Amino acid sequence: MVEFDVVELDATDHPEAGDQTPDFTRPLVDGELWTDVSLSTLLEDGPLVLLFHPMDGAFPATYAWNEIRERGWTDEIAVVGLSISTPYEHKRLIQERGVDARLFSDPGNGVAEKYDIVNDLDGMTGIAEPRPAAFVVDEDGTIQYAWVAEEWPSFPDYDTIEAAIDEL
Repeated sequence: MVEFDVVELDATDHPEAGDQTPDFTRPLVDGELWTDVSLSTLLEDGPLVLLFHPMDGAFPATYAWNEIRERGWTDEIAVVGLSISTPYEHKRLIQERGVDARLFSDPGNGVAEKYDIVNDLDGMTGIAEPRPAAFVVDEDGTIQYAWVAEEWPSFPDYDTIEAAIDEL
């Protein structure tokens, strides 16, 4: 059995339910291609779930995408991910893990900085990624539900996210 330490994360001033979601533009990857897309452009097609996750290959990312696939969220709503992984790594994750979502690539971690959800990785000088976070956003860009990890590793309450999706 793999053991790891649970790490408490510092408090943040991340966006909350009722706030407008900060807009950004980054490469958006599907199983084939990627192109620069803004979050606001995606919202033109309707509400979505924005899932910040650790770099591809980390067990929390794999676990989260497996859970989302099993729950069938992408049949009901657009689900988009975001991590520091490159477009090439995202393409591989989508194909190998059967992820039915598009993933934003943010190697510089600027979006996590904008959302105030940066996670400086212990033992990896100069490497930071977004802490796990989930935002359910309506078509107007208003956050209807927000969850940001307070410790690592940590996972959202998927049932609560489903309830927020159902309320849209």
